[in-house]
Amino acid sequence: MALLDLKDSIKFIIIEVEENGTAVLTLNRPKANALSTEMLAEVKTVFEEIAKDDSVKGVIVTAPGEKFFVAGADINGFLALDGMGGREASRFAQSCFQAIEDLEKPVIAAVNGYALGGGNEIAMACDIRIASTKAVFGQPEVNLGIMPCFGGTQRLTRLVGAGIAKEMMFTARQVKADEAYRIGLVNKVVEPEELLPAAKEMMSVILTKSPLGVAACKVAANKGADLSIADGLNLEADLNGLLFSTADKNEGVSAFIEKRDAKFTGK
Repeated sequence: MALLDLKDSIKFIIIEVEENGTAVLTLNRPKANALSTEMLAEVKTVFEEIAKDDSVKGVIVTAPGEKFFVAGADINGFLALDGMGGREASRFAQSCFQAIEDLEKPVIAAVNGYALGGGNEIAMACDIRIASTKAVFGQPEVNLGIMPCFGGTQRLTRLVGAGIAKEMMFTARQVKADEAYRIGLVNKVVEPEELLPAAKEMMSVILTKSPLGVAACKVAANKGADLSIADGLNLEADLNGLLFSTADKNEGVSAFIEKRDAKFTGK
């Protein structure tokens, strides 16, 4: 099955695939894109399919309009959850976002508006975040008597450092796009009308590079964050050894020596 074959069965994600292999996923659950269990399951299904679809080279995750990226989890069912139910809901959402992080293809979040709670957490599971000037980020879960539990305590700390992450989580303070850029939560801030074009432009640059090299960089960066420096360096060397056995390495080095653009095949 190809990614596009899912279009008729997916309710809350608009799927488009461009000629260069960029899949644009538009999260679309009125109102405010609150993450229901069904929507989370669709995220997992779509990313698992992308992992198997060789025609998809990279992914952009965005949302319609300028007000909401994802306003958070759908909290309507929280009162019915006991301790075990809360843990299971957390583990399920974590597995859905882990499918994004584990994808060995580049993923850019184009954040157009409020990215709160699960919205910030799904953006952080992506590799790169580009924000509209109207974007706002935050982890407001303590206002509900709970905590970020879709990966937020872990990814936010790794992205912005423990001090700032704890401040954001403890106070539930919302962070506008310019501050998000300053603290390292987002890579770039653009005007609303430039958001999707900027994400596509960055992806088009990435897709000119060796897909095997990009995948290896992603694996080394993600897995290495949980390793000692010695083990991380070993992982880096092992992955580089694999890359040196590929046709892409020969093509890239030859193109450099011959002063021409490389034509990578992912082999």
